[in-house]
Amino acid sequence: MSVEIKVPALGESVSSATVARWMKQAGEAVAADEPLVELETDKVTVEVPAPAAGVLEAIVAKDGTEVEVGAVLGTIAEGAAAAAKPAAPAAEAAAPAEAALARAAARPPLPAAAKLMADAGLKPEAVSGTGKGGQITKGDVLKVIEGGAAPAAKPEPAPAPKPAAAAKHAPAPAARPPAAPGERRVERVRMTRLRATIARRLKEAQNTAAILTTFNEIDMSAVMALRATYRDAFEKRHGVRLGFMGFFVKACVAALREFPNVNAFIEGEEIVQHHYMDIGIAVSGPTGLVVPVLRNAETLSLAAIEAAIAEFGRKARDGALTLEEMSGGTFSITNGGVFGSLLSTPILNPPQSAILGMHKIEERPVAIGGKVEVRPMMYVALSYDHRIIDGREAVSTLVRIKEAVEAPERLLLEV
Repeated sequence: MSVEIKVPALGESVSSATVARWMKQAGEAVAADEPLVELETDKVTVEVPAPAAGVLEAIVAKDGTEVEVGAVLGTIAEGAAAAAKPAAPAAEAAAPAEAALARAAARPPLPAAAKLMADAGLKPEAVSGTGKGGQITKGDVLKVIEGGAAPAAKPEPAPAPKPAAAAKHAPAPAARPPAAPGERRVERVRMTRLRATIARRLKEAQNTAAILTTFNEIDMSAVMALRATYRDAFEKRHGVRLGFMGFFVKACVAALREFPNVNAFIEGEEIVQHHYMDIGIAVSGPTGLVVPVLRNAETLSLAAIEAAIAEFGRKARDGALTLEEMSGGTFSITNGGVFGSLLSTPILNPPQSAILGMHKIEERPVAIGGKVEVRPMMYVALSYDHRIIDGREAVSTLVRIKEAVEAPERLLLEV
């Protein structure tokens, strides 16, 4: 009996996707719920699991094909897996290494992790999976590589594969070497759907909104002293590191309460004001910048904010963010400082009306009480839509954020 593999629901306002790659080839055995194919949407990469155990009978939608929700991607011959598997020796129990291989096969690595393992020469049994159902994530692989705890196992001699199988399982071709001096080589790389969507939306923001940016600088001395004093106790109590982003989220929440238009949208000829704060946090993933959303940030503690941001970062590295985590948002924060940016003018994330840009902390001489002192300073930028937010609101919002971060006790006292 054949079971169809269909494009699942992709989330609100997402009706189509592009087939990025198949993880199995026709004729290969598959387990129920095993990831079979990656779909690339405008926002995230989605893995489609096998709806039943059996053999991948046919691939209908090949790599690069655009597919609608509900479209058939391929078919599985249900219950045919037994015929596809070689018979096990009857008289000999499985060795420990074979058992490890079986366990690894039951929890295949995520695509980003599989590529990294192939590059590093690691076998699945050398990595402990911490993902859903014991799946191996990119973070698990990086932990092994950085710790040097599990060197790649020595390859065991195996019978020469048949030509068709050898072609099917052949490793991906090695990356081309860098161009030699004077070599005028040109290479064209297909833009991913996510990158094309980012480009289109950012250009739409520039064409639609009246974007203006206001700047200020923040003395980070108080927050850095607070972190130094309570960092270890905070991590021991809450199980998460105390970073800077939590303070900025809290400061933004306080400022948005005072200036609600900064947390609003324009929809037609109406201003849509939100009485909640869903704050998008820009994080870098393997396919580009993504913006998962902290829902109801106004209700979250500092520890809850830091835990959520750490989880967003992990999921972004592993390519595991969901469409629900990426949808919505009433205000955004981006931190170019992690890449060394000293100053920038962030672009709005439509339909939002404002975005805060954080930057590198750098020691600079500043005038304090008539004296010159060296302080850890950060430039901050607030880009906003001048159609809905006037200069007074924008500048005042950034000043409130500055005041709250420079005196973090204000956040506790709500003053």
